[in-house]
Amino acid sequence: MTKFNEDSRVKIPAILHLVRLGYSYLSLKKSQWDPDTNIFPEVFVSALKRINPTADESELLRLKDEVSLLLENEDLGKAFYERLIEKSGLRLIDFEDFSRNTFNVVTELPCQNKDEEFRPDITILINGMPLAFIEVKKPNNKEGVLAERKRIKTRFQNSKFRKFVNITQLMIFSNNMEYDDGSPEPIEGAFYATTSYSDPVFNYFRDEEDLSRTVQLLPAGNAQEDEVLKDNNLAVIKHSPEFVTNKASTTPTNRICTSIFEHGRIEFLLRYALAYVDEDDGLQKHVMRYPQVFATKAIEKAIDGGTKKGIIWHTQGSGKTALAYFNVRHLTDYFAQKAVVPKFYFIVDRLDLLIQAQREFQARGLTVRTINSRSDFATDIKSNKAIHNDQGLPEITVVNIQKFQDDPEVGKASDYDLSVQRVFFLDEVHRSYNPKGSFLANLTLADPNAIKLGLTGTPLLGNDYDSKSIFGDYIHKYYYNASIADGYTLRLIREEISSNYKLVMQQALDEVEVAVGTIDKKAIYAHEQFVEPMLAYIIDDLRRSRIAFGVPSIGAMVICDSSDQAKQMEVEFQSTFATNEFTSALILHDVGNKESRKNQVEEFKAGKIDILFVYNMLLTGFDAKRLKKLYLGRVIKRHNLLQALTRVNRTYKDMRYGFVVDFADIRKEFDATNKAYFDELKAELGDEMEKYSDLFKSRDEIEQEIEDIKDQLFRFDLANAEVFSQQISEIQDRKQVQQIKQTLDNAKSLYNLIRLLGHFDVLEQLDFKKISVLYREVSNHLDLLNLKENVENSDASTNLLNSALEDVVFMFSKIGEEELVLADELKDTLRKTREALAGNYDQKDPEFVSLRDELERLFKQKKLSEVDQETMNANIGSLNKIHGRIKELNRQNEQLRAKYGNDKKYVRVHKRLLEHGGVSESERRIFDALEGVKAKADIVVLENSQVVRNETFFEQTMMPSVIEEFRSKQKIKINPDVSRFINGLVTREYLEEFKAGA
Repeated sequence: MTKFNEDSRVKIPAILHLVRLGYSYLSLKKSQWDPDTNIFPEVFVSALKRINPTADESELLRLKDEVSLLLENEDLGKAFYERLIEKSGLRLIDFEDFSRNTFNVVTELPCQNKDEEFRPDITILINGMPLAFIEVKKPNNKEGVLAERKRIKTRFQNSKFRKFVNITQLMIFSNNMEYDDGSPEPIEGAFYATTSYSDPVFNYFRDEEDLSRTVQLLPAGNAQEDEVLKDNNLAVIKHSPEFVTNKASTTPTNRICTSIFEHGRIEFLLRYALAYVDEDDGLQKHVMRYPQVFATKAIEKAIDGGTKKGIIWHTQGSGKTALAYFNVRHLTDYFAQKAVVPKFYFIVDRLDLLIQAQREFQARGLTVRTINSRSDFATDIKSNKAIHNDQGLPEITVVNIQKFQDDPEVGKASDYDLSVQRVFFLDEVHRSYNPKGSFLANLTLADPNAIKLGLTGTPLLGNDYDSKSIFGDYIHKYYYNASIADGYTLRLIREEISSNYKLVMQQALDEVEVAVGTIDKKAIYAHEQFVEPMLAYIIDDLRRSRIAFGVPSIGAMVICDSSDQAKQMEVEFQSTFATNEFTSALILHDVGNKESRKNQVEEFKAGKIDILFVYNMLLTGFDAKRLKKLYLGRVIKRHNLLQALTRVNRTYKDMRYGFVVDFADIRKEFDATNKAYFDELKAELGDEMEKYSDLFKSRDEIEQEIEDIKDQLFRFDLANAEVFSQQISEIQDRKQVQQIKQTLDNAKSLYNLIRLLGHFDVLEQLDFKKISVLYREVSNHLDLLNLKENVENSDASTNLLNSALEDVVFMFSKIGEEELVLADELKDTLRKTREALAGNYDQKDPEFVSLRDELERLFKQKKLSEVDQETMNANIGSLNKIHGRIKELNRQNEQLRAKYGNDKKYVRVHKRLLEHGGVSESERRIFDALEGVKAKADIVVLENSQVVRNETFFEQTMMPSVIEEFRSKQKIKINPDVSRFINGLVTREYLEEFKAGA
């Protein structure tokens, strides 16, 4: 028996695959290296001499010493990495012509410091520098890749290995198995990571490009293979079938080696995919996730094709700010090759998002400018100065549109210069950028040549407006279900809360309403008698959860029914529940100031605050990994619901779920939102949605709308704002004022639409600039009417409410829990099931027919598009059962196909013969006979391919062979009817194959 272990099954085949990718094998027996850094001096000097032809050997050796000094830093190799990608001076890598570099692969290179040592299975050298390594395990090893994860974590915490950690850029860990997407931990598969002094993050890599079509593998040369085998004392495995099988380019380890180390890929990853981030717990090194890699490539491809706008839909938690950062780096070089200087903007619609984006970009080393006013934006947009810092560092401008999105005009860049390319990253485009809003029109007019990239973590739902008509089609997509499978986000559990107060409370409300009319239920939910027991439940639940999960550091957020309820929550907490065990903070726009709220958010992230009470703030864009319990006190709508729920889906410790504690019963709204999401996914199959109708209004339609607005406002003085204000102030009917406000709002929207479509002469038909002034006056009067009503009713209703609620006892209890499944899991399960069925090549198999009929029954029930949680979970369960059975059937077919030399025809013949029951011999004996028939039939067809044209003649030709193989050679008793049946099976298969290929 030849060796059948980690080396022969994974390591040596991977080395040989890397050789075919263009890496030359170096034997450590014949090489010298610097044990302090593991740099190979001869290779280093030779390679750098080629890419720095004017340098002499002494300069290059000094550069090696400089590198060694940089690697001593306690900075995770940041100084070395910055030197590695440096374009000026002596270059360590030639990124302009990457093929000029020297690529080597070695095995068992020792990382040694005195008595401490570890030896990566495979080390990748570029210009003699060990920039990456691969650790492999055999399939089904104990603990999977977790074993390597634990080992590397221990090693990297050892300061004696500091230089080896600092010089390493990328790592692969593989046990040569396919991913198990159902596992909460990366146990099976091939994963990539970058370095860490604590705990490296293992990332899935699912290649979205078919590199087999573009990467030309070098031929597998016997001399190279013999050299590797002899050097590793494994010549004995050369002809073993296991070794031959594992040399295939399609094994999991070899696939990820292609994905990461193909020369074009490793160039891209080294140059753009690594980032040093100042986090709360110190400096961390990040590597692009694979969706970010392919989104970046898709953006470049789109721009190459002349696209000026598009949308990146990457699910919540997938790192859209990081994606923008990586693209600043990538697009800077991209445009530099075209002698164009890019100017980058990141646009948000809230101040807290501006602060967060500023912090995220600065943490990654970008210089950040912020714009928070119309005048500053007008000045900036007219300037062709791309970088404003004195050091010439990479820069991005973060713009908050909230302060000026209703202003009528920002201005056009009159000194527009083709040598400057503006690139706008617009965050959260599912909600913020109304095509009727002035900001978007201003942005478009300011620079028609600008590139606008919309970012969203939420699918584009609903009828309010269609962002795709504004920003173009999707450039790249990454769905919720994929993010969960990749371990970037967690599944969600909804805990249903019941209360016993509703009937009793309704009686109390009836009494109040008789006295003062309809009462706002928000006052009830903000009442101390309601808040106190609800808060008691929350405190107890959080305490129990920390114990149950074994994670005492998890935090909570309470999304309150109103700002008043949030305030009462904080009052009750401080008066009743504030202890050394728990602390809280109230985050409302009108409580505290920007700085205090920012500090409280940071303290929550750092674990110094346990519970946040919020109303509208922090529902989007707020990322805190320790937030794992979300208490919902109100129903949130559509996009905002998905955004809010995903506040708790970030990975943290060993937790598998984020928890949504539902006091408000969000089931109906969640199902509605999920249905809209599912419809979007279905539309995405063709990548088409109905365009936003207003953007295609004709000039006549616009002019008619202007006439309608004039008619509706006929009685008011539109020329004199003061008189108009007086006229409005005399109206005390809130509904009438609301209608006037709506009419003026429509006029404002129409103004921006006219500018966007370029019908500038139409603007003369109405004084649109005056409209904005009148709109503010109406809004102010409406606010005043609302305030008066609140003041007039507050005392009476509050007193009656206090009395009515005196005898109501509020109690809360959990009555059940369910996983919140998003619609893309249903879509993905359906896709996998259909693909598995389509991939079966024996569709006469009774088991296949049964499975196909079962799927057809599901379709005929017309429930596969229903996405309420109960029906969807049932459908997913049914589909998973079908998928599991068809996968097993396909596996059995492939197993049998391998026996017949990958000939599908004989899989079908073999199975039909077994089903027929006319041969009472073992399956093995039947196989032996059919294998003989196959050999003779193939010869007949090869000698005369036209023989199958005449079915009768072909049957007559093959019948003696069938009888000989079954009766004479295998001694299998078959009667004439069975002989004819077998012969008919064989000849029909060849005939069908001939027809298919004709």
